[in-house]
Amino acid sequence: MKTDRRLVEALDDLLVRAFAEDGEDVTTLAVFGPKARVEADMVCRDAAVVAGVAFLPRVFAFLHPPARVELRVDDGTKVAPGTVLARVEGPAISVLAAERTALNLVQRLTGVATATRAWVEALEGSGTRLLDTRKTTPGLRALEKYAVRCGGGTNHRMGLSDAFLVKDNHADGCGSLWDATRRAADFRAINRSLKRCLLEAEARTRDEVHQALEAGAERVLLDNMTVAAMREAVRDVKLWNEATGAAVTTEASGGMTIEKARKAARAGVDFVSVGAITHSVRAADVALDVKMAATRRGRR
Repeated sequence: MKTDRRLVEALDDLLVRAFAEDGEDVTTLAVFGPKARVEADMVCRDAAVVAGVAFLPRVFAFLHPPARVELRVDDGTKVAPGTVLARVEGPAISVLAAERTALNLVQRLTGVATATRAWVEALEGSGTRLLDTRKTTPGLRALEKYAVRCGGGTNHRMGLSDAFLVKDNHADGCGSLWDATRRAADFRAINRSLKRCLLEAEARTRDEVHQALEAGAERVLLDNMTVAAMREAVRDVKLWNEATGAAVTTEASGGMTIEKARKAARAGVDFVSVGAITHSVRAADVALDVKMAATRRGRR
């Protein structure tokens, strides 16, 4: 699998834990024996945007003896019900032991990609980009964020160390959004390794938008604002950019629906961030259908 190191490490860590949960497949060993081989198709029974099939060769080669996978579609492809995603061939004890882990992974990631595509299509033509959040399944963040990319979305920060995001708890704990954002800006300035990190601040009111701008925020997150308030905030940020030569962007989040996202886009925000595309999606209906047993164990 040719992909980034973080994704490979996340997948391998998941597979170690998933296969340890299942243990030995005594049923397949009893029915087929150790030498039988099977061939199977992985089929998507929903209309969906596929994600996770790129991981299948690694999943089915993880157990010994390994099975071979022939991919039939690429991740990010929109498929019709009944589409064969991949064909698997190999020892029955490996194919069927890996079946549930492979299906769980592809079903979940395809659900994320499919949901993401619906939001991306709703924003199409507006210039507003869809972002994910850190509201991901524990242990699956790198994989779910990969699925967001397959669906056409854009990843927000992967973890807490990837960007500064001054939120309501920071502001309330410090006494003001300005103070919390200024502290973050100063901390970044004296830590050379953090200079690449975006400085974003979450604003709940128009006054907090102004505090964020004056304290040095590079993006202002408009938290749970009405569409009218978003429109005012976007106008204020644009005026700030024109006056200072800055390039501050805006992001809308909180209580998002597809219709509200469209309205936020019309209000002029640069980004809309949505937690639902990772924390509340329905898994796609994907199955592994065994087509044949190449060899049967003989009986005495």
